Amino acid sequence: MKYIVIVGDGMTDRPIEALGGKTPLQAAFTPNMDHIAQKGILGVAHTIPEGFPPGSDVANMSIMGYDPRKYYSGRAPLEAASMGIELGEDDVAFRCNLVYLKYDRHRNRAVMEDYSAGHISTEEAARLIEALNRELSSSEINFYPGISYRHLMVWHGGEVELECVPPHDIIGKEITEYLPVGKGDSFIRSLMERSVEILESHEVNRKRASEGKAIANSIWLWGQGKKLSLPTLKQRYGITGALVSAVDLTKGLGRYAGLEILDVPGVTGYLDTNYMGKAEYSLKALERHDFVYIHVEAPDEAGHSGNYKDKIKAIEDFDALVVGTVLRGLPAFEEYRLLLMPDHPTPIEIRTHAPEPVPFVIYDSTRELQNGDITYDEGIMKRDDILRVQEGHRLLDLLIKGENL
Repeated sequence: MKYIVIVGDGMTDRPIEALGGKTPLQAAFTPNMDHIAQKGILGVAHTIPEGFPPGSDVANMSIMGYDPRKYYSGRAPLEAASMGIELGEDDVAFRCNLVYLKYDRHRNRAVMEDYSAGHISTEEAARLIEALNRELSSSEINFYPGISYRHLMVWHGGEVELECVPPHDIIGKEITEYLPVGKGDSFIRSLMERSVEILESHEVNRKRASEGKAIANSIWLWGQGKKLSLPTLKQRYGITGALVSAVDLTKGLGRYAGLEILDVPGVTGYLDTNYMGKAEYSLKALERHDFVYIHVEAPDEAGHSGNYKDKIKAIEDFDALVVGTVLRGLPAFEEYRLLLMPDHPTPIEIRTHAPEPVPFVIYDSTRELQNGDITYDEGIMKRDDILRVQEGHRLLDLLIKGENL
């Protein structure tokens, strides 16, 4: 038996007036996901335990079968694992976004204008992180370049008991009320403040400004945590697997889970990502593994931008190029089960993650169902004849062990 998990990050939403009360998922043309829904086991799952932030880190940890209440320690340690950064016992890793803060004329106030600095290129960002290391690194602090706007800072012997707000949660808001609070907050705030002078004067930003692009004029530190320890899929189920994602936190989870991380050219985590490459590499990986986890970030990024047209396009590309390619390739394997779902909603109206439950489908090639002419969307959750999974981390048991199926 082969096992496939396909996650459309942030794919579900809330009704949008401009779409006649439909969600982007309902408005999109998704024949491949609809086909799975018509032949598979329908359900609704809570991927965010009560009291946890509705982030992709928590949600994907649930989908991978790990109870966040037991294992979660923060987003950044997962990203550190993906980037090959070995954390010491006393190290605290922080997610380090390159952001665009829009200051008032007196520079007394700043608004979070863009959490991604206009989705700055990885090459430009690497030069900025290099400059920060020259000016700010010390025996306590190091910066590590990642992809696009997503980077990492490690505070050796640092504090972890801080309240830090994700920058994508405060788009368009004045930042004063959302700065880090708690043990060591003055130190973290000072790093963020000192970064502004370094970044604003950098030639990368001068060139971006001349081209009318958003500049990366500050860092934003959040998602902190210490290294964690997870049992691997081999230890839990006796299987091996692989994962493909453009997002370091998901790849980090995969490393902790003992999965092979697939390196696919052209994977960006945005609307221009190599959708088909993700599917093709995953199918190839199934020839040597039992399990593959496919994570696609684009719908989530469109949700954060607040552009429902982009989100519809991301969903349709996901359906045609990822789900469709996988469905065409899977008959080469005699028996397989497929889990299709988002990790969490990223509603256009709030431009950030929401803790609401999400619809899922488990398709089993050995016992195809006949659900009629239904579509894969949020409407599934209103049905009476579905599985209801209160604890999202139990989904993987459903998929692999076939419990209650």
